[in-house]
Amino acid sequence: MNFPKESVRKDFPSLMEKMRGKPFLYLDSAATTLKPQCVIDAITTFYTKDYATVHRSVYERSLHATTLYNQARERVHQFLNTKTPEEIVFTRGTTDSINLIALSYGESVLQEGEEVLISASEHHSNLVPWQMLCRRKKAVLKVVPMDARGVLLWEDLERLLSKKTKIVSIAHVANATGTVHPIDKIIQLAHQRGAVVVIDGAQSAPHLPIDVQQIDCDFFAFSGHKVYGPTGIGILYAKKELLEQMPPLYGGGDMIREVTFEETTYQDPPIKFEAGTPSFVQAIGLHAALDYVEKIGRSPIAAYEKSLLEYATKKLEQIEEVRIIGQAPHKASVISFVVDQIHPLDIGTLLDLEGIAIRTGHHCAQPTMRHFQVPGTCRISFGIYNTMQEIDFFADMLIKIIRDLRR
Repeated sequence: MNFPKESVRKDFPSLMEKMRGKPFLYLDSAATTLKPQCVIDAITTFYTKDYATVHRSVYERSLHATTLYNQARERVHQFLNTKTPEEIVFTRGTTDSINLIALSYGESVLQEGEEVLISASEHHSNLVPWQMLCRRKKAVLKVVPMDARGVLLWEDLERLLSKKTKIVSIAHVANATGTVHPIDKIIQLAHQRGAVVVIDGAQSAPHLPIDVQQIDCDFFAFSGHKVYGPTGIGILYAKKELLEQMPPLYGGGDMIREVTFEETTYQDPPIKFEAGTPSFVQAIGLHAALDYVEKIGRSPIAAYEKSLLEYATKKLEQIEEVRIIGQAPHKASVISFVVDQIHPLDIGTLLDLEGIAIRTGHHCAQPTMRHFQVPGTCRISFGIYNTMQEIDFFADMLIKIIRDLRR
């Protein structure tokens, strides 16, 4: 495969550092990705040479900062293929984006007795906001079950999706299992039943090409820090007509058009949802990250990470004591597993001593853990900087740890 592995690895200075005095092997990209030097440089350069507030002043540096901020929104527009940049709202992350949808759109349209539909494999951030909304509005939260592989049960989805369903909110890729849900089919069916669809793209935006016009979702959310950008910046895409009808969630500076003590009028979307000084430095860093991803190419990234996933799956399947949690036929960049009679925390702690970073626990998906009847799992997840050689080393260390603990 013609993927620039070595040159990509050199772009990430964190990989050159050691952990526990050993070479750093990072297998936790589903939690957050490492940052390439170009993102670090973009942020440092802006703070050093270009820093000023945006949208508020007429002096040269402020105007330049505003231009850079607007260009970041334009970059996200291109990344998702939205109709216009004005369909992009900057938030603090995927969690913030989903809460904004629930508190603005959901609060204004959902009526008593109506329904919100989610899946059994959701991250808490795509469960709790809807649970809270349904309790406030006396609405009903329904859950599409999944099978032993982590695949949603389509017949149950069709049955649960009724005329009462007003919102369907589902992860594109399940964070605990890596299952890629058939969102195209789900969106089409939901629209036939008159529901709007929210896609949690936190785990898909870094790994898969996304075209929101093609899939025709109503909302799409992702986090900058999971796609090689900085923390503190998130994206909410929404169709223009939805943003226009949604009330603003926060009040304050920048989102207003005119204020009197009697009444306030608001800016057009997306600014009416961005009260206060925005995270413009983070947006500029995200711009650099998306440029970096596009330079490599999202299709080559998806193909390379698929090869890593398949290779690592085969390696783990060869270890007798290991059981993979979630074996859907279509997955992306995540493997969760348990080891017979060994707690995931023990595995993670001993791997840490070898310089290997993985995630252990319930991964903010406790209902998923209950479905598989495990308290938690070990989770490895891949980014563009990982290699087959790293997977070999990880597997060798995992075998050694299992053997040592079994003595």
